[in-house]
Amino acid sequence: MRVRRRMAGAAGASVLMLLAVGCAGAPGAAAKPGAAGTVRPAEPLPMESAARAATWTGTDHTSHPLRLEPTRLALGHPSDLARIRLDDDLKGMVPYYLTVSYTNTGKETVDNLYPERNFTVSGTDGRAGRQVTLFRTNPLATGSGLPPECQEAGKAKLSAGQTTAFCQIFMLPKGQKPSIVSYKDDGGDTLLWQIGGTQTGAAGVLPAHRPADAVTTDSDRRTATVLATPKSVRTGSLADLSRFDLSAEQKKSVPYYVTVEYRNTGKYDLLPSLNDSLVLTSASGQQAQKMLLLDIGGPGVAPCPEAVPDRMLKPGATVTECTIHMLPKGDPPASLTFQGNGDGARPVTWRATADPAT
Repeated sequence: MRVRRRMAGAAGASVLMLLAVGCAGAPGAAAKPGAAGTVRPAEPLPMESAARAATWTGTDHTSHPLRLEPTRLALGHPSDLARIRLDDDLKGMVPYYLTVSYTNTGKETVDNLYPERNFTVSGTDGRAGRQVTLFRTNPLATGSGLPPECQEAGKAKLSAGQTTAFCQIFMLPKGQKPSIVSYKDDGGDTLLWQIGGTQTGAAGVLPAHRPADAVTTDSDRRTATVLATPKSVRTGSLADLSRFDLSAEQKKSVPYYVTVEYRNTGKYDLLPSLNDSLVLTSASGQQAQKMLLLDIGGPGVAPCPEAVPDRMLKPGATVTECTIHMLPKGDPPASLTFQGNGDGARPVTWRATADPAT
């Protein structure tokens, strides 16, 4: 497996693992087979595999055209990774093996090419799987330590028209099925490939508009409770934000207006800023919190009005709040989560489908 020189681009979604391999001929160096004496084969999953045009930005900040074609996604078994020292938070998770063919469709040779760092496999709950990159430190070790179903290493240098393939490991929680393969294009858009038969039945994800109890805190950090009901997730327009100074990255994104109604079911007064706890997650697993806009005394954003900040939410009263969340182009919302805080707080997640712009 090639070693990446550019690890910064994979921060947050990728984790570097060491292979727990022994020296050649050393006892116990080989991975132990299963109870039946054979390695359990990976199970291929039905998925969309259309070839799509993409871009890659190299270390010279030059964009290069690629053609990407996911050719296989297979469900592995935790025992496949017996020779890999997994972090504690990955133990018990299930490996999925994504194989992608990629072609340099430009006219120049491309070096330091690692398209796998821009890929994600997301679960039916909308959360991105953990990408595992392997690194072997023992030069005397034999074997790659990779599962036999995931041996494609790819090439970091491709001449014009050349094609190669990689296989990347993604870890998902046990019982959580994958639903989307995505590529965060350096050109700004996100490319998506659907995985068949897994679009419904996300464990722990509520229907879009179902009321749910949630825990928060009041201004004195005392634990409080609310009944939260998502009302809508609407596709916005950058024109609505023309008065504000947007970053270059934000100008390549799409605003979504999230409206939630809260009823104060506790005994303390609450500020109408409950949407601060909301996270909108895209189909590829990108997460977006509330967008902060400096608009003191201004008219705000008409399609997404904010609650009045100096009007306290009394016990038994309700308030409707709207916040703006920015997601990459081509990467629609998949889930909405109220993170909550205070004693006994736990995230509450709903499925999210964006209504068209009005």
